[in-house]
Amino acid sequence: MMAKGKLSDRQRHMLDFIQRYSRDQGYPPSIREIGEAVGISSTSVVNYNLNRLVEEGYLDRHQNVSRGLRLTDKLSTAADRLGDVLRVPLVGRIFASQPVPLPGTDAPVFGADEGIELARGLLPVEDGLFALQVKGDSMIDALVYDGDWVVIQHRTTAQPREMIVAWIKDREETTLKYYFPEGAQVRLQPANPAYAPIYVPSEQLEIQGKVVAIVRQLA
Repeated sequence: MMAKGKLSDRQRHMLDFIQRYSRDQGYPPSIREIGEAVGISSTSVVNYNLNRLVEEGYLDRHQNVSRGLRLTDKLSTAADRLGDVLRVPLVGRIFASQPVPLPGTDAPVFGADEGIELARGLLPVEDGLFALQVKGDSMIDALVYDGDWVVIQHRTTAQPREMIVAWIKDREETTLKYYFPEGAQVRLQPANPAYAPIYVPSEQLEIQGKVVAIVRQLA
């Protein structure tokens, strides 16, 4: 069960939609409209999440009234604060060392509701972002340390010298390195003199994204 006071990404999206819809239309959305906005087809699931928001004090709700939602002061305050904050989902780990096979996708490392919150002004883009935890020390000269989080923008192309998430197809392995295309091959360059570059045939390399921010937990 989710701890009291902690909202899931789904519930945050609901709050954002309810606030925007109410502001634009002058009245709150219906259950079905909320479900469509956040990708939930089941009205019972929408109701469950709305009841959680009522329990947390973000909404007042009149069960027997159509569109019977009312924004509380707590919601207005939180929404104003969250307007300057972008939540980036945590989806797994990336290895800044020798390429390492990814864990099975049927057993995700992090829960679907986990994420990190960053000020929007710190990020050059807002679309297609996800975060990965760094394991290894091959990028320490780029100030990327073991345990850091890298925020990735999903992309399938990159410019030379950009730091990328590289998938080596024939080895089914992934790594975090600088990208240097060199004719028929790609050089994946570490930022640590203790590690040698990795050379991969161009057709065997898939770019999964580029690093746009680095987050370090100080505690």
